[in-house]
Amino acid sequence: MSTTSLRQDLTTFVDEDGAYTDVHLPKALASWPWPRRVNPHYESVKQQASAWCESFQAFNPQAQDAFNKCDFTGYRVCCDMMNLFFCIDEITDLSPSDAVRSQVDIVMDAIRHPHRPRPFGEWVIGEMARQFWANAALIASPTAQARFIDSCQTYLDALVQQAEDREKGHIRLVEDYFTVRRGSIGAAPSITIGALYLNIPQEAFDHPVISKLTEICVDMIIIGNDICSYKVEWERGDEGHNLVTVIMQQFRVDVQHAMHHIANLHDCLFNRFLEHWRRIPLFGGPVDSEIRTYCNMLANWVRANDSWSFEGGRYFGDKGREIQTTRLVRLTGIRGEKKISTSCRG
Repeated sequence: MSTTSLRQDLTTFVDEDGAYTDVHLPKALASWPWPRRVNPHYESVKQQASAWCESFQAFNPQAQDAFNKCDFTGYRVCCDMMNLFFCIDEITDLSPSDAVRSQVDIVMDAIRHPHRPRPFGEWVIGEMARQFWANAALIASPTAQARFIDSCQTYLDALVQQAEDREKGHIRLVEDYFTVRRGSIGAAPSITIGALYLNIPQEAFDHPVISKLTEICVDMIIIGNDICSYKVEWERGDEGHNLVTVIMQQFRVDVQHAMHHIANLHDCLFNRFLEHWRRIPLFGGPVDSEIRTYCNMLANWVRANDSWSFEGGRYFGDKGREIQTTRLVRLTGIRGEKKISTSCRG
């Protein structure tokens, strides 16, 4: 299927600035019970974390300025992790798969050996990862450390798979896409960092209700991210690893109908999360309060991801607040054929 046929039902307008298409974003969290909240230590921790990130000079001045317009909430370790992951994400998005494999192997080696000096001349993100985890491990519970390392490996491996798909112009079917995207979104290690102080036994995490709440949370974050990031990915011709494109191709619909489909999917996840929330089990002892804290954190991650997507500047620049209200996004420009596969394989 060609790029043109994917978009043939779109209504395209032309003004003095050229062709454009208006798309309405779903208002997925209008009735989400967990409101937007800002950590009281945000301002001071943001300054410290930003200074630490800039010290590695991972970007050129122009890219660093754009990166700095993205605000990250949370305590210092959480901020450092978000900065690290966004550096990894920005750089691997532009790299071929063999380079991504080398890059993520460096990061993983640094995390597994945080007290080992990094080789001279190595990719600077390796030292950034080492410093982050050396600091985080000081305050992380043993169970949180093990979960973070495992989930980080899954995240980084998924970035390699994403790069391979990008090189091949391969767009997955919805179910297969979610399997890969649950890794590449980076939500699992991020959730683990949010539970850094919790010492929840693995059998509690493995309980069907808790594991399902975690999975639903990740899927809601994927949807929230993909509907907001679609515009910027469209404009740079890199929208293949995005649920909007996946649905457009699999169901042969235009972008607005894909957004409607995603809204329905999100509504189902929304209701399933609340259903499972009402079934949170009791394990006895202090684990019960820690499990409740963990599940609250999952729900707050969904809200935080949505708020950051509109407020951070990465996807909508200085128009995020306006778009958050109007839900109207304008896709501009006429592009040639970009990384859109003519086949749809699972």
